[in-house]
Amino acid sequence: MICENKFKRLESVRGLVHEMLLNTENTSVKQEVYVHLFGVSNFASMLAMRRGQDSEIAAIAGLLHGFYFYKTGIKEFPGPNSADAVRPIIRSTQLFTDEELFFILRAIFYQEDRHQVHGTYEEIIKDAILLQMYFQNTGKNLSKADMHRLQNVFIELGISGEHVEAECDSDTGALKRNAEDRRLMLADFAEMLAGQNIIGVPEDERYREICKYWPDSDIYKVLEGKWCAAFVYHCCMQVGILLPIRYPNCTYRLAGVGAWLDWAQLPETGFFYHDKQDGFEPARGDIVVYEKLLSDDSHDHTGIVIACDDNKILVAEGNKDNKNYSSVLYRDRSHCIHGYIRIDNSYQFHFSGEYIPIR
Repeated sequence: MICENKFKRLESVRGLVHEMLLNTENTSVKQEVYVHLFGVSNFASMLAMRRGQDSEIAAIAGLLHGFYFYKTGIKEFPGPNSADAVRPIIRSTQLFTDEELFFILRAIFYQEDRHQVHGTYEEIIKDAILLQMYFQNTGKNLSKADMHRLQNVFIELGISGEHVEAECDSDTGALKRNAEDRRLMLADFAEMLAGQNIIGVPEDERYREICKYWPDSDIYKVLEGKWCAAFVYHCCMQVGILLPIRYPNCTYRLAGVGAWLDWAQLPETGFFYHDKQDGFEPARGDIVVYEKLLSDDSHDHTGIVIACDDNKILVAEGNKDNKNYSSVLYRDRSHCIHGYIRIDNSYQFHFSGEYIPIR
């Protein structure tokens, strides 16, 4: 089947891009997207031919590399989020082998990680993006490392590297740390938002803002009556606690409580505490994870702690008691609490493992 349909694959992916842009009313923005995505795709195809790789696979990865940003308008984590967003879509086409999906998704995932060398297709997409930036004259400054990389690509193509002339962004090599107490900011924002009694229906603009991170066509149906974790994610993103929609290689997206629990217990985080573990006491800005509070399922609900005393916690929740509206309410500290997630104020997402997209 894959061989029979191979000629349809690039056409099919181009159709996805056209469909993605149907709701874009701004003509100039739509034109800019077309130019960028098809430009990266064409450069990727050319580089793949030059390097003895499959030009079709490279072209498809180039077309899809910006899917998440152009679908949602959210600029954070374009690689991990685009790879996660397009994975179920292209798998559903049944036009690609697992090996081909592996190449496409990894190329998308690592698109911005230009300080490390990955596989052949990953490097093709990184170089294709730089070529498109250069020839499209986007006005974006290139780092010294990117300029050096682009010069090498020009030399590979038989073009003098002297053509690369651009102002450089300074390479500090250091992560910027937010000195503010982001947990307190998280509690402030969550208390304000939950207190607005948001209704979990797409007609409520505030609810649409909570769902905007998940670009699936059926997202409102998927989250219907169970958007407590999506509320927590939205609050985190709004105060600068930035995370991709799925931590790489984890089973679930952060629109679900289980994904938060898995993420908080990773070796690189270690943010999860059982209630009263080693004298742990919840505080404003912690994330509470409930255990069989509303159902027979484990870790079935979550919220953000606003205040705490010996017997109760005040919590900001989306989807209070699965009744489809947000609220600020008191909960009994001794009833159905699995534990708490306390995010370190200096935390910055950084994935140093090996992304494995096929599951």
